[in-house]
Amino acid sequence: MNLYPLLRPLFFALDAETAHYLTLNLLKLADQTGLSALSKPPSVYKPVQVMGLEFKNPLGLAAGLDKNGDYLDALGGLGFGFIEIGTVTPRPQPGNPKPRLFRLPEHQAIINRMGFNNLGIEHLLNNVQQRRYQGILGINIGKNADVAIENATADYVLGLRKSYTAASYITINISSPNTKNLRQLQQGDEIKQLLSALKEEQLKLQIEHGKYTPLAVKIAPDLTDEEIVHIAGLLAEFEIDGVIATNTTISRTAIQGHPLAKETGGLSGAPLKAGATRVVSGLADELQGRLPIIAAGGVDSAEAAQEKIRAGASLVQIYSGLIYKGPQLISDILNGF
Repeated sequence: MNLYPLLRPLFFALDAETAHYLTLNLLKLADQTGLSALSKPPSVYKPVQVMGLEFKNPLGLAAGLDKNGDYLDALGGLGFGFIEIGTVTPRPQPGNPKPRLFRLPEHQAIINRMGFNNLGIEHLLNNVQQRRYQGILGINIGKNADVAIENATADYVLGLRKSYTAASYITINISSPNTKNLRQLQQGDEIKQLLSALKEEQLKLQIEHGKYTPLAVKIAPDLTDEEIVHIAGLLAEFEIDGVIATNTTISRTAIQGHPLAKETGGLSGAPLKAGATRVVSGLADELQGRLPIIAAGGVDSAEAAQEKIRAGASLVQIYSGLIYKGPQLISDILNGF
């Protein structure tokens, strides 16, 4: 029985960030007490090989919902083929001042300016070590806000080194609009320096641990067609294992006139759908299969997920759609593949 439509008005009556953690804590309680087993969806096994890993199905949870890996087991029971946690930084940080999370139900959208709020990579790794969930796990890493952009590479290399053996794959987040100047890392010499350093460290860690952990780079939906071509070429040149398209958008075109349209932060949900698909399609045209694409952005139905696959994605992630549709969205998408 799908109870989420009945519960959603109660959650939506609360402040968005309060409701976020209340929902996750209730889900965790249900998992710990065994109540979730009563409504656990049947496991959907539609395996796909991506980045040298076998995913039990192509649908994943995007980073941002569980920044610290505090809810891994509860989320792992919902039927996803993979889960991505983070974004995590080397040191704990509080993120941006509240309020920093806003719902736009009229647009099935969310604006967030969380700012990589997390308890630091050591806390996350401790949670990963204690998990029961044994599926594919992505760890999404970023830089601390007080680290200058010219020194960002050191934070990413440290995050890679610390999370290397714990993750199935590692995502390099250089596209959040909520950390000052972070998106500069998608441009020019900055991205070349970063990718070169990360690949060098990945090789060292592969030799040290006898394990190859793939690297994916998460990019913005606000890139021009020329920038997409440029980034695709660099990802292929540096032999990055995958690309996630996309993060949230800073564009407000789709929500013009809404009372919250002037709130700063990244916009996600239904208004991101077309823009994210444009980036997926542009990457697919340029990459020609040289590395796989993981699609995120506006995936709120089985048809939206299939659209991303048709555009060239191998895997699909959801987040905002889950907030609006609830766990039933997972089953709907998986049954549509």
